[in-house]
Parts: sequence; structure tokens; C-alpha cells
Amino acid sequence: MSVPRWIPLESNPEVFNSWATSAGLVASQAQFEDIYGLDPELLGMVSDDVKAVTLLFPCSGAIATKRKEEDETIAAQGQPPIDPTIFWMKQTILNACGTMGLLHALINSDVTFAPESPLARFIEECKDKTPLERSKILEETSLFERIHTSAATSGQTTVPEDLDTYLHFTCFVRAPDAAARETETQAHGWRVIELDGGRNGPIDRGECTNLLQDVAKIVKEHYIKESKSVNFSMMALCSVEN
Repeated sequence: MSVPRWIPLESNPEVFNSWATSAGLVASQAQFEDIYGLDPELLGMVSDDVKAVTLLFPCSGAIATKRKEEDETIAAQGQPPIDPTIFWMKQTILNACGTMGLLHALINSDVTFAPESPLARFIEECKDKTPLERSKILEETSLFERIHTSAATSGQTTVPEDLDTYLHFTCFVRAPDAAARETETQAHGWRVIELDGGRNGPIDRGECTNLLQDVAKIVKEHYIKESKSVNFSMMALCSVEN
């Protein structure tokens, strides 16, 4: 059987916002916006109340090697417990990493979805399902394929004839400190959780005091330092100021 393949999404707030609102995000709740750089002055241009951060990066060379090594280390040694309310699913559709990033960002943020919208229906269908079962639902449902195709063809760049790409999306959100919740020995804090459908599961990236600033440090350490490429792009899902 052939593996389903979608058109890659462009890392563009207009594209992501179009996808999100078409899928059911109430536009007055939140929107995606560009992160122009990781210096404090550029981070300061991002709106307050960052709910999630997406990163497009070159998944090749040293970065790909480090991802594999990290997965092996986590499998052998474990990591801090991840809050069980975090929604994560495995990517099984080629080039669907943009949609995976969107789903991980939106479903793990405190935003409202329109009743009976594709997002609301997908969340309902995925209740009590394993990550792979959720992936199967995404493969078989028609809820998002049309939205993905429409968003993918509306970007600023021409859709390539060759759909093979080495660029990949991942997503960062914050979650309650599950270890503190379990032990009840310290104040409940927050953790930065990386959600990537191409990995083996959610990854704990450490304490979260300010999601945007913490993710900027993580991206510098785990991604930019490992590559000479300039093909990085970041967006933040932020509350809309009323």
C-alpha cells in the first residue's frame, strides 16, 4: 500500500491562520504570527500570551542524527513524566508535518473551537485513542485533507512538482509539571513540551517560565547550533488582543 502524501505547508502566518479558522478555531481567540528572530529585541515584537510555537527546520545532517540519538536515549533512560492531558499523535502521512504542527499547537492550547467544526469533531473522535489510532483517523477522515490542500496552495511560493522535502515542522507548548503533581512535594510548575509527529512521543524540554523565551533557547541549542542552514522559520500562536 502506498503511503498518503500531502502538499507541504508553507511556514506563513496567513497560511496557518487560514487553515486554523477553516478547521474551527474561533478567530477572535488566537492567531499565528511570525517570530522574526531569537534576539530579545525581536522576541519582544511578538504579542503577549504565547500559547504555542511552531518551528520549521532542515531535518537532515547533524540535526537528523541528533534526533535519532535523542530518541534512543529517551527509550533507554526515560525522561521526566509528561502531563497526561497533552495531545500527541504519530505522523504517518508524508508532508503532513505542517498539519501535525497545527493540530498539536491548537489542541494543546486553551482556545475555543466552533461546535461541529473539523477540529471539534476530530478531538471527539480521538478521545481515548492511542497516538497511532489518532493517526489512522487522520489518514481516513476527510476533515482536514481539503483544508490542508487549500492552505498549501495559497502560500507565497509556488507548489513544487517534486513533493519530497527535507524541511519539517515541530511544535512547542507548555504543560503542567507532571512530576510535581505526582509527588505533591513542590509547587506545581510548568514544563516545555516538544510535540513532533516524527518522533517517538512528546519530549520534555525542561522548566517553563516564559514559553517564547524558553523555546528560543531550546531552538538555539538543539537546532540552530547543529546546522549551517538558514532554512529556519518560527511562528507563535498568540491570544488576540481585544
